[in-house]
Amino acid sequence: MSTQFLNDEFFDSLESSIIAIDKAETLPPVCYTDSDFFEFEKKALFDHEWLCIGRTDWVKNPGDFYNTTIVDEPIVVVHDRDGEIRAMSSVCQHRAMVVSEGTGNTRTFTCPYHHWTYNLKGELINAPEMHKTCDFHKEENGLPQFKLEIWHGFIFINFDDEAAPLAPRLSALEPIVANYEFENGEGPEPDRDTHYPFGWKVQFENNNDGYHASRLHAGFHDYIPSELAEFPEELPENTAGYYRTNGTLHKDASFNTTHKALMPVFPKLTEEERNRMAFANLPPTLSLVMTADAVIYLILRADGPESHYLDLGILFAKGAMGDPDFDKKMEDIMTRSMEINDQDIHADHLVQQGLRSRHAPRGRYSWEEGAQSRFNTWLVPRYRAQWQKMKAEKKAG
Repeated sequence: MSTQFLNDEFFDSLESSIIAIDKAETLPPVCYTDSDFFEFEKKALFDHEWLCIGRTDWVKNPGDFYNTTIVDEPIVVVHDRDGEIRAMSSVCQHRAMVVSEGTGNTRTFTCPYHHWTYNLKGELINAPEMHKTCDFHKEENGLPQFKLEIWHGFIFINFDDEAAPLAPRLSALEPIVANYEFENGEGPEPDRDTHYPFGWKVQFENNNDGYHASRLHAGFHDYIPSELAEFPEELPENTAGYYRTNGTLHKDASFNTTHKALMPVFPKLTEEERNRMAFANLPPTLSLVMTADAVIYLILRADGPESHYLDLGILFAKGAMGDPDFDKKMEDIMTRSMEINDQDIHADHLVQQGLRSRHAPRGRYSWEEGAQSRFNTWLVPRYRAQWQKMKAEKKAG
């Protein structure tokens, strides 16, 4: 691993990214571009944090399954015959063949290589011609299971079996998200597995960023002006997520060509909530954009320092899809949303390009970038903790 950043001086320098925003500066560019830093980041973040990998409505019925990956880990999510949703390694415990691909409904998972067969609980139930192998026991060769938790319909896993539960660490977000009732939302099939040649942090920061909204998206975003952004002053120290809100110039603003809600407004929203948008972020994988009639979710799945996969979906109030004009309204929403998205994606490409430059700065923040400060406050202590762990291990070894 590179020694470019493995020193106290580098990690001490990160403190300037988590001080008050009027004095803070951005993270060093190496955090966004370096392959060795990404390997460090996998240990610091992805090995211990809760990772969103989908939604329960992707596996509605017993036998339903889908496959996904994050940091090169192949995962199969399945609704088993007992009604439980499970997340397991999809790697055969014989020769490491991936036993499942795509989506569908099944009774078993059979490795196509040598036909080892696993049930929906991941138990090995058939291993042809292994009866002559010494000390081989099927019950010891099931698919490894991942710790799993469901939060408002979103499926999270953790590679760390000792990880603390997720929900208590999201208490600060509950007042912001509760009235949107994500767990009851419905929507069209998400756009899954889009691969982007820029890092997960670049897109995550863009999703968080209200500063660019009135500028990059001028003409599309004017009814949600950047100057009406608000950021919470205090969040719990151990929070697993954070949020911002943004006032709107009219009630029930939404992303479509009319700028007003086309779908039914979420029934529990208060007057205050109907006169703002909200943005919740659960790094390193889930970003939520909440409007009066729609919740856009982005599930980011890192696979390198400068690339990631994205699952993009949208949720509406229960019953919205029964409207005879749903498809027409959906087309209008997607037209405007994709125009904005295209601008964001182009910007993300150029930011990643710029971060590789010898002239890439540690820039200063505007007050409208308060969410970036929150992101840094989430990242830096985890980076620092991993560095301290590495130093302790080296000293002990």
